[in-house]
Amino acid sequence: MSAAPTSAGAAIVAAATTLGLLFAAPAGADEEWGINGTFAVSSNGDFAKINERFQDQPGERATWTISTQCISPTECAGTVNSDEGWSAPIYTTSGLWYVKRVVPDWRFCADGQSVEGLRIYKIYPVGFDGHFDAASDEYTGENQTVGPSGSCGRNQEPQIRMPFYMKKL
Repeated sequence: MSAAPTSAGAAIVAAATTLGLLFAAPAGADEEWGINGTFAVSSNGDFAKINERFQDQPGERATWTISTQCISPTECAGTVNSDEGWSAPIYTTSGLWYVKRVVPDWRFCADGQSVEGLRIYKIYPVGFDGHFDAASDEYTGENQTVGPSGSCGRNQEPQIRMPFYMKKL
């Protein structure tokens, strides 16, 4: 075997490595993975379910400002600030984004006692065809609020779920 093909191959590998380093993703590539910006959000109460039974509920509309930082496409965390006056953490796990916050005085029992709920938004990016699209600035998912089991004298935990939609402004 001659030295010419070996050194030519080494030169090609070196050139490819250099080009790869020149065109590598910049240090701010985490911005591509996260959710950042201002979004219009809505939850459709016309399709709400209370403990798996359809029952109309008031819908929700708000504006969220979201700021996240990522160390990989599957490890991101940040903060959501709503124009409704609350802030909550946002993070991603297995392709789903989660926002969780406590809702004080979520429901009231017959005796007037208030019950707090845990609101969980589960969202993912969606394309025009309704399928997952990581590059989209539109998101869909579910808005779920769960109360503690045993509240209001009932063993079953109260739960409301409704469709959720979010679009970048």
